[in-house]
Amino acid sequence: MERLRVGIIGCGGIAFGKHLPAVAKIPEVELAAFCDIIADRAERAKAEYGTADAEVYVDYQELLADASIDAVHVLTPNDLHAPMTIAALEAGKHVMCEKPMAKTAQEARAMYQAAQRTGKLLTIAYQNRFREDAQYLYQACRRGELGEIYFAKAHAVRRAAVPTWGVFLDAEAQGGGPLIDIGTHALDLTLWMMDNYQPRYVVGTVYRKLADNRDKALANSFGPWDPNEFTVEDSAFGFVVMKNGATIFLESSWALNTLDVGEAKTTLCGTLGGADMRDGLRINGQKYGRHFVETPQLGAAGVDFYQGEAVSPGEMEARVFYDAILKGTPLVVEAAQALVVTEILEAVYQSAATGKPVFFEE
Repeated sequence: MERLRVGIIGCGGIAFGKHLPAVAKIPEVELAAFCDIIADRAERAKAEYGTADAEVYVDYQELLADASIDAVHVLTPNDLHAPMTIAALEAGKHVMCEKPMAKTAQEARAMYQAAQRTGKLLTIAYQNRFREDAQYLYQACRRGELGEIYFAKAHAVRRAAVPTWGVFLDAEAQGGGPLIDIGTHALDLTLWMMDNYQPRYVVGTVYRKLADNRDKALANSFGPWDPNEFTVEDSAFGFVVMKNGATIFLESSWALNTLDVGEAKTTLCGTLGGADMRDGLRINGQKYGRHFVETPQLGAAGVDFYQGEAVSPGEMEARVFYDAILKGTPLVVEAAQALVVTEILEAVYQSAATGKPVFFEE
C-alpha cells in the first residue's frame, strides 16, 4: 500500500502533545519531514516519530520544496499560520493547521481562497469536535431534538491558568490572549452545534485587570508570569447576534476571579430542549407533562472489567483528515466554518477597541 508522506512544521508542545502521537497511529501515513527554527526540536521529532530517512529543516520553504511530501501540519504561532499554510497549499500539499485559523480575518480569508484556488484540502485543528460528548450532542442537534437553537453560551473560562511558556503572552505573535487561544474552541463548538455561520453583529469587551500582578507567589497553574511580557488580555467577552436572530454569549479568560469555570464547552437552548456540558453532558426537555434531564453514558465501557478502546480526539481528528485525502470522505472541520470563527473573534476585539458594535455584511 502506498503511504502518504507527511511533514510537520513546528515541533513544539502541540506537536508532541497531540499531532505526532496521533499521526503515528495511522498506518497509511509516514512522518517524513520535520521543520522547526530550533533544529534540536526537529531532530527530536524525527528520532521519536520519523522514518529512518526523514529530513530535518529549519526553513519551512525547503520542506515545501520536497515534491514527495503530500501533506503538512502547520503547528506554529498564530501569525505564521497564514503565510505557511498558503505556501504549503500552493506547493501542492494538503494542510492541517492548528487553531485558530489565523491571527486576522483577512489572513484566514486568504487561506480559504488559496485552498479553493489550489484544490487542496485545508482543515483547522478544532479537536474538541471529536470528543465523545461533542459527537453525541452534535447528533442530537442534527436530529432536531433541541428544536431551533436560538440562545447559546460558549464557555472558555479559567480561574488562574495563564500559559507562561512560548509566545502565548505576545500580542504580536498571537493576536490576542484567551479569546483567540481557548475562546476559539468554545465558539467553534457552539457554531457547529447550531449549524449557524451567519453573524449579523458583535459587541465585545476585553479586559486587562489581572495581567499586571507582580506577586511571585501568584496562584497560577503554570507559575508566575512576567507582566512586561504579558501584552494580551486576561479575559474577553462577546455578544453575538446571528442573522436569524439567535444569540450567543462568548466568555473567555485565563485569569478571572470566579469559580464558574469550564473550557471548550457549550450551552444550548432550543425550542424543544436544551443541553449543556457543565457537569458532563446533560440534555434537558419536557416529556409526558414532566421535565427531564438525560445524562448519556459515554465511552466504550458497559461490560464488567472492560473499559473499551479509547481513541483520543486528536487521533480522530487526524484519521478524518487522512481519510479525506485517501478516500475522498468529507472533512469534519471545514475551512469556511473556521473562517467565520476567526471573523467573530476579530469582531470582539474590534468592538472592544472602538466601543461600538461590529456589523457584518447582509
